[in-house]
Amino acid sequence: MGYRGKVAEQEKARELRAQGRTLLDIARELGVCKSSVSLWVRDIPVDIGRRPSVARRPHAQHTAKLIEIAECDRHGDEDIGVLSGEAFLAAGAALYAGVGGKRDGNVVFANTDPAMMAFFAAWLRRYFDIDESRLRVRVYLHDGLDLAAAETHWSSVTGVPRSQFRAPYRAKADPSLRRNKHEYGCAYLVYSCSHTHRKIMGLVRALLSSKAIPG
Repeated sequence: MGYRGKVAEQEKARELRAQGRTLLDIARELGVCKSSVSLWVRDIPVDIGRRPSVARRPHAQHTAKLIEIAECDRHGDEDIGVLSGEAFLAAGAALYAGVGGKRDGNVVFANTDPAMMAFFAAWLRRYFDIDESRLRVRVYLHDGLDLAAAETHWSSVTGVPRSQFRAPYRAKADPSLRRNKHEYGCAYLVYSCSHTHRKIMGLVRALLSSKAIPG
């Protein structure tokens, strides 16, 4: 192969690498050894988790899974419906029992799921006398993700204005995690009130007691 052909081959390799192709894929496509490709593209930044999209026919098992999930969602909507006041109270206590802070003095609820955060915020306001000015939110977000967008998102979810947000925690970016999995990070909703926390823990203990379990 002449000099021009080799240059064209190298440029093609660099173009494919910029698209997110693996070294082995490029070597196979160009008919060259992997070590040569590695040398040609060593200065090309690439998101290792990114692979070129390929149009594929949906797998039958995947399609069946999606159908089953949709059917379960439909049944869930029918079975749950609109919660009664008693059911909503118990549901919030169960949610807090699972992921809420147990240390006396502070109501703390953290999650990456906006639906859970919205549910808990609505529950907290429904059953307790909350001083809105004392609610706080702190966002835990990986470096490189948009903090302003994340705080705006969680403010909308929780109903807490950004002026009441605490200083965020910026975690070191982890290349093993998909950047779009938790685009807005994790939000911590905090209400510093010993009395409210003790009332919530009273509900949690009652919920988990043997008396609450149906016979």
